Amino acid sequence: MALLLRLVALSLLLAVATPIRDITDACESQVKDFPHLNSSGLHLTLHHPRSPCSPAPLPSDLPFSAVLTHDDARIASLAARLAKTPSSRPTALLDESSSSSSFPDESLASVPLGPGTSVGVGNYVTRMGLGTPAKSYVMVVDTGSSLTWLQCSPCVVSCHRQSGPVFNPKASSSYASVSCSAPQCSDLTSATLNPGACSNSNVCVYQASYGDSSFSVGYLSKDTVTLGSTSMPNFYYGCGQDNEGLFGRSAGLIGLARNKLSLLYQLAPTLGYSFSYCLPTASSSSGYLSIGSYNSGKYAYTPMVSSSLDDSLYFIKLTGITVAGKAIAVSSSAYTSLPTIIDSGTVITRLPTAVYSALSKAVAAAMKGTPTAPAFSILDTCFQGQAARLRAPAVNMAFAGGAVLKLAARNLLVDVDSATTCLAFAPAQSAAIIGNTQQQTFSVVYDVKSNRIGFAAGGCS
Repeated sequence: MALLLRLVALSLLLAVATPIRDITDACESQVKDFPHLNSSGLHLTLHHPRSPCSPAPLPSDLPFSAVLTHDDARIASLAARLAKTPSSRPTALLDESSSSSSFPDESLASVPLGPGTSVGVGNYVTRMGLGTPAKSYVMVVDTGSSLTWLQCSPCVVSCHRQSGPVFNPKASSSYASVSCSAPQCSDLTSATLNPGACSNSNVCVYQASYGDSSFSVGYLSKDTVTLGSTSMPNFYYGCGQDNEGLFGRSAGLIGLARNKLSLLYQLAPTLGYSFSYCLPTASSSSGYLSIGSYNSGKYAYTPMVSSSLDDSLYFIKLTGITVAGKAIAVSSSAYTSLPTIIDSGTVITRLPTAVYSALSKAVAAAMKGTPTAPAFSILDTCFQGQAARLRAPAVNMAFAGGAVLKLAARNLLVDVDSATTCLAFAPAQSAAIIGNTQQQTFSVVYDVKSNRIGFAAGGCS
């Protein structure tokens, strides 16, 4: 009777995990609409997570307070990662097996997970093809994560709802699981902060956990990946059997961090060690993600900074901020009081406390006469109205090497509801983070080979 109840429970889990129908993307712009991209690179369309054009949108009724809550969780997990003191917690993965599995009948042991980086709410999405024949899946893109993974049938424990069907390993002639003795299984420790586990039939089990309590656990696998018109065999990724959390309707995650298991590093021998993107606003139709060669002359660069805290994240050096052409009232040493990361999945930029306080005061002074509004969650410098209708001061963020982000109102302020907009910055605790609100509409290139990051205006147009 106990076994029968477990089988019924499992069937209910699988029924709940049945994917919804694919979403027609009626307003998708093609990457060929961005003529400044080199034709020799690999180019993908990129969508804002809250855009109506997204093929895997977040819930339409998701309040901005929830976005900020998950953004704070991402910050907390990054801090734990930098401190190298991740707190562990058990996954909800059960000791279940299924005769319909693509893998040998086996049990996945319960494994402890440490926090990685929160995904889903702040991350942009694109499409990735997988398998032979290739089928397309909507994936979130994250510069703060290394391992690429997606949901796989039979979803032994749980799959969240996604746009389109769940990947079926049995339908791919090029699919293979990875053994526990493979070097890629050992590489999971640096890629996910969690060591690979081993199933009863010697299949490597990955454990990717995120700061908002989202996680994915499953089998390390390899298959042919297709991005645009480019296909590459023997791509290593996670085939998720227990995937729980707020990932929108995406199938999984593409990792672009500096790690040998990331998509960037696996494609690099063919395309080169660089990628660029333009992150569109929620009201824009699309931006792009490009992997490979780029037009180097259009960018102003800042060096990547080496850090012993984490060798997979992208560190840079913020050197100054001006408001309405005047430097904010803070010492130059305040900018370097904390390490600074640039991240595609953090929504609100975090600055050292002294820098944030000076910026907040300068912006408030420049917007004197604009009616103020009460603080909203972690945002304490707020105004009545919408960013597009307010006269915001010109704010420039300068970086070592001469690169400058010249922020428009849409990069400086974020609308938190229909009547309130707030300064899209907050104080940092353990690390400053350049978030995606400030990066929107700029072209940003990560040239890992040359150890530099470049910025150029007008990237999405």
